[in-house]
Amino acid sequence: MKNSVFKNASWIIGCKIIQSLINLVIGLITARYLGPSNYGVINYVASVVAFALPIMQLGLNQTLVREFVKAPEREGETLGTALAINVISSLFCVLGSIAFVMIADAGETETILVCVLYSLTLIFQATEMTQYWFQAKLLSKFPSIATLCAYVVVALYKIYLLVSQKGVVWFALSNVIDYCLISAILMVIYQKVGTQKLSVNWKIGREMLSRSKYYIIPSLMVKIFQHTDRIMIKLMMGEAETGLYAAAITCIGISGFVFAAVIDSARPVILEEKERSKERYEKRIVQLYSIITGMSLAQSVVMTLLAKPIVSLLYGEAYAGTAGILAVAVWYITFGHYGSVRNIWILAEQKQKYLTGINIVGAFANVLLNLCLIPLWGGIGAAIASVVTQFFTNVVIGFICKPIRYNNRLMIQGLNPKVMIDLIGHTVLRR
Repeated sequence: MKNSVFKNASWIIGCKIIQSLINLVIGLITARYLGPSNYGVINYVASVVAFALPIMQLGLNQTLVREFVKAPEREGETLGTALAINVISSLFCVLGSIAFVMIADAGETETILVCVLYSLTLIFQATEMTQYWFQAKLLSKFPSIATLCAYVVVALYKIYLLVSQKGVVWFALSNVIDYCLISAILMVIYQKVGTQKLSVNWKIGREMLSRSKYYIIPSLMVKIFQHTDRIMIKLMMGEAETGLYAAAITCIGISGFVFAAVIDSARPVILEEKERSKERYEKRIVQLYSIITGMSLAQSVVMTLLAKPIVSLLYGEAYAGTAGILAVAVWYITFGHYGSVRNIWILAEQKQKYLTGINIVGAFANVLLNLCLIPLWGGIGAAIASVVTQFFTNVVIGFICKPIRYNNRLMIQGLNPKVMIDLIGHTVLRR
């Protein structure tokens, strides 16, 4: 891929490595301190709020990069309008999240209070949409640095909470501080480096929503089969089992920033190549599939073989039950990231309308599998449900649904080891 993509990704990965190390150390100490039950409450509430995120974003997070690429002359209006729309929708989502927990967990005052605080992150995530402008311009070093700065501040705050032995509610507040700082820093940086002033144009807003609306339900469905497991485990098995399962997912997510960096950096280049050359455009997609496959399989094999020592080292004996969950759940990451690459292809080909049906089927399958497997095997049952759902939704359906079958052909090409070997060789030679 283009050198600019690797340069852009290197900024993301570099800052994220530092951020991940800080988050890992503080997160593990926090998990040990809170214990499986309180850790389960935090993750349960985070999953509830995650359901509201696609509704708040209204699909704009999937299409903003393309909007900037297609119409750079009006990027100030595009970004300003997107921010305004998302802030308005975030207010409704905050109220919805709180209402759900008040009904589902009536009488659990601490859980409700944690939700009230955690849901406020939606407002700041709405203003975080600025990051997509930086992505489109291949200037990801700015949001990377902003995120790193916020993480350092929040890490210091969490250290204070640990030393002073504060309760779970205070840890929920740390997430609000995190997103607030990131949002503020990004807005300040945009004002410095952006060439156009932010403004709101509701006509442009309607145009953007007409293109992004196809992503709302699909994104919501994705959240359902990403987070419904933790909610169902909490309601069916309790906070402790939720904490064990969440610990496994956290282990898997340690490398998530690397996948995000590669995919986010590749997206604008692939969309640009679509306008220039079909051959080069398809080559970029095949290469991206190859990179994702190699990275995810390497992680899955290592974590499966070393699940017990990894959990023992990171979380301690209180989380011993996490090892079995981790060994199973880690295999969903390959198929999950295939879906992210497929969505770039779908956006480039303007086939967004098929996402709704695909993800509704996936979400339904995930809920059904969780209902059947969680009562039998708890967290391991939820892990099996996640693997099966991701494989079915992001691989099998691609062969069944004719309009997106061509993407599966590109995916299969990406499984050829020669693609990765050629890509590595080309990169080394360029350097």
